[in-house]
Amino acid sequence: MPRPADIPPAPLRRALALTRAGMVAERAARAFWLPFSLALLAGTAAAFGLPAQLPPGAWPWVAAGVALVILITVVMGLRRFRLPSRAEAAQRLDRTLPGRPLAALADAQAIGAADRASVALWAAHRSRMQAAAARARPVAPDLRLAPQDPYALRLIALTAAMVALLFGAPQRMGELAGLSSPAGAAIGPSWEGWITPPAYTGRPGLYLNEITRESFEVPQGSRVIIRFYGPAETHEVTQGLDGAPQTDETGQSVQFAALQSGPLRITGPGGRSWDVAVLPDGAPQIATTGPMRRARGGVMEQPFRATDDHGITAGEAEITLDLSAVERRHGLSLPPEPREVLRLDLPLPVAGNRAEFDELLREDLSQHPWAHLPVQVVLRATDAAGQSGESGQLAATLPGRRFFEPAALAVAEIRRDLLWNADNAQRSAQLMRAMLHRSEGTFRAEAAPGILNEAIRAIEVRLDTGDWSPAARDEVAAKLWDLALLIEEGELANARERLRRIQDQLDEAMRNGATPEEIEELMDELREAMRDYMRMLAEQPRERGEQQAGEQMEITGSQIQELMERIQELMEEGRMDEAAELMARLNELLENLQITQGEGGEQMPGSEAMEGLGDTLGDQQSLADDTFRELQEQFNRDFRNQQEGRGDGERDGADDQTGNQTDDRTDDLAERQQALRERLREQQLQTLPGEGTPEGDAALDAIEEAQRAMDEAAEALRGGDARRALERQAEAMDSLREGMRQFNDAMRQDRSERAGGEDGQQEGQAGGQGRDPLGRQRGGDSARGEEQGSVVPGEDPRARARDLMDEIRRRSAERERPETERDYLNRLIERF
Repeated sequence: MPRPADIPPAPLRRALALTRAGMVAERAARAFWLPFSLALLAGTAAAFGLPAQLPPGAWPWVAAGVALVILITVVMGLRRFRLPSRAEAAQRLDRTLPGRPLAALADAQAIGAADRASVALWAAHRSRMQAAAARARPVAPDLRLAPQDPYALRLIALTAAMVALLFGAPQRMGELAGLSSPAGAAIGPSWEGWITPPAYTGRPGLYLNEITRESFEVPQGSRVIIRFYGPAETHEVTQGLDGAPQTDETGQSVQFAALQSGPLRITGPGGRSWDVAVLPDGAPQIATTGPMRRARGGVMEQPFRATDDHGITAGEAEITLDLSAVERRHGLSLPPEPREVLRLDLPLPVAGNRAEFDELLREDLSQHPWAHLPVQVVLRATDAAGQSGESGQLAATLPGRRFFEPAALAVAEIRRDLLWNADNAQRSAQLMRAMLHRSEGTFRAEAAPGILNEAIRAIEVRLDTGDWSPAARDEVAAKLWDLALLIEEGELANARERLRRIQDQLDEAMRNGATPEEIEELMDELREAMRDYMRMLAEQPRERGEQQAGEQMEITGSQIQELMERIQELMEEGRMDEAAELMARLNELLENLQITQGEGGEQMPGSEAMEGLGDTLGDQQSLADDTFRELQEQFNRDFRNQQEGRGDGERDGADDQTGNQTDDRTDDLAERQQALRERLREQQLQTLPGEGTPEGDAALDAIEEAQRAMDEAAEALRGGDARRALERQAEAMDSLREGMRQFNDAMRQDRSERAGGEDGQQEGQAGGQGRDPLGRQRGGDSARGEEQGSVVPGEDPRARARDLMDEIRRRSAERERPETERDYLNRLIERF
């Protein structure tokens, strides 16, 4: 190491001194971090009043123990601590310099001392080392203590000390002396107070020491907490808030509730007084906003409105049988069996304000014994404070499913009599035997007689054996309910049950993360069950004498198929939440599903022609795609010719052969185009929807425009002009779509006229205000529908889609674009 005489004083002395000081700090931190952390923790405990919580006389022993532990750790640190020498500091500094110049300056020339050249070389070497040493900078100490403190005790102690400085009472430190001397007095503020409102009010707490005004308001039920520091007998709390005060064992804290307005006074050093106004918390209010009504499927609906100061937390509807209003005859002539009051939880807003809201209680009570009987309804609401309010008593008839098939209605009434009183069992068995007398061909469901016989045997056998219990009665009632549904709907109930079972399996698969193979298998089963259900639903007659009001929805098989394919796509992509949302929408759609038929169930006029037009449109789209590929080939051939420097007249044999092949392809495309044009002309001669109506005339004009565009496209293909042919084909597809849309409007109008009266009005509302299965807005007329379906007001979305597709085709044909971009554009074209 260099000697003091060899070290330049100005550059290195300061660097060496700072490096050595850093080493002292580094070794001191490693030796004394533990006693320092323990001291901080002890000071934090004292700042938060831990000594005052200890039993009398225990504080000196605890303090002595803590001091002893800290002393032991200090001694252990002193044994580990060693001051760094100047040589150690120079060695650390030298390791940070290139070439170790300090070590080089300490060396002496071993050989060649008599050689002038060697001496000169040695002098030059020392000069360079001195220059390098002059650039030395102090080395920062390594104060990382993680290896010595793996549990971060030092950080815990520092955090606790900071909290104590910010929130701990300064006078606590002065109390330490008062623990051993009864004459000790508090230092600084001698009391603190807080008022904490109930959490459900959402109001902030109040710190009494900072309130300078003479009065303030707090919500009813707020908690008042006052804490004293020092001798408790020097202060006294008086209040008229009518809350029973609670004092802790030491007398240092007083708590009570603010239940009414009144004064609050703290007498003694630093005492204060206020007039506290307590804001009352009113009981919730709830009332019905309309009569109880029956929704589709017999679902009970009861609208209501609820209000409260700070929000409703729970509610229930209590339904009791109004026995005095029941028509007591037939099976109802016996006294009813005692039953518990029917209680239903009221729906509450999931998000938003619960202080005031309107909601709708919906519940399917079709299988309850009180269905179709008079009842009394009372609604109750409860707030967070435990207060409750109730509505007035509402008299109503409990809604339930209605049966129109006489046999189904009879079975449902027999079931009701059994549930009304078990003594009706013998009478019910006799009625079912009467239904079976000469019943050949009476029941729509072939299995109905067998089920009735089983129910009769179950009742009579158990009556004979004395085993006619409530459980046995409920089992027979469940079978009778299924039988009523079977008679009313035929095999449709089984098809619906199968469909729901598969939907439940799909829901389970969404929650548990099914494999793609399992998803595909379940979706195939769902499609098959959906086809059976739709077929059977179409075979069912309309409900006789019942017309449902409200929103209607038109649905086609292709729309249901589109919805199911979208569900499968989302599940395969792992987007289970979106798939579950679409599945719920499908379930809701099936609940409201109706099949619209013509007279006697025949197919609507023009339906077959519409299917043919759809096939023609699909074939025209395929032909346009092939024409676009041919246009790309022409661009590619022209581009190669330009690259090779040949003009239009400089074609070799290969080019001639390619040109002949191109002519053959365009001729084939022209023949296909002409065939499509002839097919469209034949379809125009068939029976089409809306003949003689404005919609039908507009559709025919659009079909004729499509034929003209097809003729021009075929002519362009024969002339080898693929670009012009593609433009005419796009016009033909646009005209075909417009014609089909006009035909659809005509069919919808025809159905409305066939339904007549109220049905037509409701269906018109559905067309104007409903949504399709994918949630898109639908319009009753073309102008309104286009405006609602467009993303940009006033712009037709179909026209926008066509413009986008034309732009994609144009860009993909530009050879100067990068290959990756053109590949992406071609994939878009193939997909859409």
